[in-house]
Amino acid sequence: MKINLKQLFSIAGESRDIDYEIQAEEFAEISGCKFSTPVSVKGRIYNKAGVVYLRYSLGFSLLITCDRCLKEFIKPCLFDCEHIVVPFVSGDNDEYIVADGESIELNDIAVADLLLQLPTKNLCNEDCKGLCMICGCDLNESDCEHQSN
Repeated sequence: MKINLKQLFSIAGESRDIDYEIQAEEFAEISGCKFSTPVSVKGRIYNKAGVVYLRYSLGFSLLITCDRCLKEFIKPCLFDCEHIVVPFVSGDNDEYIVADGESIELNDIAVADLLLQLPTKNLCNEDCKGLCMICGCDLNESDCEHQSN
């Protein structure tokens, strides 16, 4: 979703609401998780005292395999993101989103934020016991003879 920021950069107090979805198919190449819902992008971009802020939330559900017991489960996710958008910057830039010709491509920003927020360890619950290393039995559902040794 391309957003033109010309008016936002020039008028303090100006704002624009953001509310759209990125389809799950756009994330098909991400390994380790499948998106079971589209990614909802909701928020606002606004000029406060001459500074343009981009604040939004990413909401979605993932179909993930537990790293301990190997069961699939659905994990709902909600992440808040915030950036300052500038029309240009001199030198190196790691702190701001730079508008390209007074526009930003919000999908690219949202996808980058989402990838940085994805969990690195996926557990069906914090107390997941996993699988027995000898017989492979799911220790969340039953005990096995190897656990008492």
